Amino acid sequence: MADVQVTCINKQPRNNPHEGITHLGGATWKWTRQQVIDSINVGSNTFYTLVNAMRANVGVVDGPNGQYVRTHADGYWNDNLLALPECG
Repeated sequence: MADVQVTCINKQPRNNPHEGITHLGGATWKWTRQQVIDSINVGSNTFYTLVNAMRANVGVVDGPNGQYVRTHADGYWNDNLLALPECG
């Protein structure tokens, strides 16, 4: 299992901005949201962000429109993914 840092996202405007995330990426990779969800659900990888030197793990959330990803740190869901720049 790899522990993978997410450094960028791509998103489309939605009422819930977290559900609008379409891709997550890093220095040498870019996966669809569904690929990341599947990887987390089967336990093959973990994903995280580092914002202001603070780690937040990426988790899977069951929403009204299906599963999506969101960061979780210190017992709270937060918006660290949305603070990342767009992937190229």
